[in-house]
Amino acid sequence: MSQEFVIEAFPRDDQGRGASRRLRREERKIPAIIYGGNKDATPIAIWHNELKKALENEAFFSHVLTVELNGKKESVILKDLQRHPYKPILTHADFLRVDKDHEIHVNVPLHFINEDTAPAIKLQGGVANHQINEVEVICLPQNLPEFIEVDMTTVEMDQVIHLSDLNLPKDVKIAALLQGEDHDLPVVAIHKPRGAKADDEAEDGEETEEGGEDKE
Repeated sequence: MSQEFVIEAFPRDDQGRGASRRLRREERKIPAIIYGGNKDATPIAIWHNELKKALENEAFFSHVLTVELNGKKESVILKDLQRHPYKPILTHADFLRVDKDHEIHVNVPLHFINEDTAPAIKLQGGVANHQINEVEVICLPQNLPEFIEVDMTTVEMDQVIHLSDLNLPKDVKIAALLQGEDHDLPVVAIHKPRGAKADDEAEDGEETEEGGEDKE
């Protein structure tokens, strides 16, 4: 993993809705919690604007993060994020402790590469139809990929790429595939637009009719 995210955290003793509102309004922080790892849950407060800025980076969601609290560091992943229903405000965050010896479940984004230059798109007029833009993986924290690439170069017209076709990093598993073949979901396919397909069928029909007239 090429990036490192460090979150400055502060102890949070007061809890409840009133305390959370004061925290957000007066201190520009939001309530959060760290849990898991066979330890007690730890209520914390973190800077609202710093977290909001970090969230602009897609990698933040699929990285092992570092929380600094009272001079100590803990490795965590972001498990849940709550937002105000209509204002651009974060209201709460949940972080799960991780350690190097235990596997984690994390949603990782898919990056579709070489899509514009794929022959089925560039030369044949196809359009990529994305069914899934992220996938849940299982791996040790040190093996967590920032993203998974889906190379579209060799994808042919009307070919469907499934989860089982993805090229995974070493020691990374897709959670859905562990549940059986029925969960091998489609990820992306290239098809001609409906209008273009209808035109092709019409042209084929005309050629067939013309061919029949010639035979007579």
